[in-house]
Amino acid sequence: MARKWWQDKVVYQIYPRSFQDSNGDGIGDLPGIISRLDYLADLGVDALWLSPVCQSPQDDNGYDISDYQNIDPMFGTLDDMEQLIAEAKKRNIKIIMDLVLNHSSDEHRWFQEAKKSKDNPYHDYYVWRDGEEGVLPNDMKASFGGSAWEWVPELGQYYFHQFSVKQPDLNWENPKVRREIYDMILWWMDKGVGGFRLDVIDQIAKEPDKKITTNGPKLHEFLRELSKETFQKADLITVGETWGADPERAKRYSNPDGSEFSMVFQFEHVMLDQEEGKEKWDLSPLPFVELKKNFAKWQKELHGSGWNSLFWNNHDLPRIVSRWGNDKEYRVESAKMLATILHGMQGTPYIYQGEELGMTNVRFPDITHYRDIETLHMYEERLEAGYKKEDIMKSIYAKSRDNARTPMQWNDSTNAGFTTGTPWIEVNPNYTEINAENETKDPDSIYNYYKKLIKLRKANEIFTEGEFHLLLEEDSQIFAYTRTTETETMCVIANFTATPAPCRLIEKWNKTEKLIHNYNTENTDGILRPYEAIIYIDR
Repeated sequence: MARKWWQDKVVYQIYPRSFQDSNGDGIGDLPGIISRLDYLADLGVDALWLSPVCQSPQDDNGYDISDYQNIDPMFGTLDDMEQLIAEAKKRNIKIIMDLVLNHSSDEHRWFQEAKKSKDNPYHDYYVWRDGEEGVLPNDMKASFGGSAWEWVPELGQYYFHQFSVKQPDLNWENPKVRREIYDMILWWMDKGVGGFRLDVIDQIAKEPDKKITTNGPKLHEFLRELSKETFQKADLITVGETWGADPERAKRYSNPDGSEFSMVFQFEHVMLDQEEGKEKWDLSPLPFVELKKNFAKWQKELHGSGWNSLFWNNHDLPRIVSRWGNDKEYRVESAKMLATILHGMQGTPYIYQGEELGMTNVRFPDITHYRDIETLHMYEERLEAGYKKEDIMKSIYAKSRDNARTPMQWNDSTNAGFTTGTPWIEVNPNYTEINAENETKDPDSIYNYYKKLIKLRKANEIFTEGEFHLLLEEDSQIFAYTRTTETETMCVIANFTATPAPCRLIEKWNKTEKLIHNYNTENTDGILRPYEAIIYIDR
């Protein structure tokens, strides 16, 4: 497989609303991001993926776009965006935009026109079905609760929405819609954008009459056309969010020929700690052995025929150190261990803002402190269904998207240095202890450990090229694997638990070069300490 320039790069995801506020209104913005570019350059990241900054009524925190070619005033202006692209470029950092192409906001001018009449040229930009009020086209449900169909009395029709009622689905069957989308993407490419993350892109080929939302029959036809008309005209980083991907589909999405995307986000590993067949809120212990085998499957299947994205966190997921690490007595050790495991694999690592500091989940006292539409819907639905309030809050503490959305913790001043005003969502109270100012100064911090991992990836080709082999498959505590090229072998060994774990691999690998270790003292007895992680290399 020909090496691509982006394969040894590391991406940092920014949730702009919560990253840095520059004007005291309590909401993060583009000038705020610009002011923190030196911090990101020091960390060593190569690209910044921004969650949506396009104009939006913010019904779903920007994933409901009302103008694809403008910046939402809460984040700044188009001039600010152009300045961010230019300033990032000076630091060899690319900007990756988050595009929502499955649906728009109901406040987008296309939908405003579409509602006027069935004869309006924009009507067919969306998915409509004739009917009568109260008689739904079918029983499909929206992801945020309720029916996926919304009645428009003046038209005598329902429109289809897979998410909020304010997020009508675009009709990709209409070539005019596709052309509008391509022209918009080319416009951003001309502005100097270095790539795109495509939100729920495997849902664009929906066929609601057949109750098909994900992986519709025309999906790859649409994606190949999208890539040919846009991405292939420049050398971009592109990543598709595909909740419905399996390895075979992922090989098509991330084919090395560039016919679709550079890489794919798949989510099998992050769905392991929920009860099978139930919602994410129905908590279940992590089946650790299954987690290892899942990673191994994706590493082996895509080696040489596709490309993985590597992530523990994003704006939709809880903080990994609270989820599968130990955010109490072993917060630092477990955060470094989780980073070690992930960054040692083949693929492009994604660091979500604050992950490099070991930021944790938040436990607000009650539902009034939460802002996430999905969390609030679930709370009301489960209350009505008779769930106990404390059980609902337990699920929220574990899985709410707001865990990832509390403000970035810059220092120990008021509001963690995020804003001089009142933040749109409260800061996690532990910011006085966990913050960037403390960690950048401390050579043993999680931040400096991430910095070292990023440097290792760029300095050692084996991180990009090496073939993956899982070791100790059935071990209930140890995550160990090798990466092998013709001339080198690297071994990653980690204790995923707070209990010491005897490991027969240590004696053998202690004789080789050690690339990184999350404890300051040598391992001399062959017993992995709580959350201990080491990467060795035999050259």
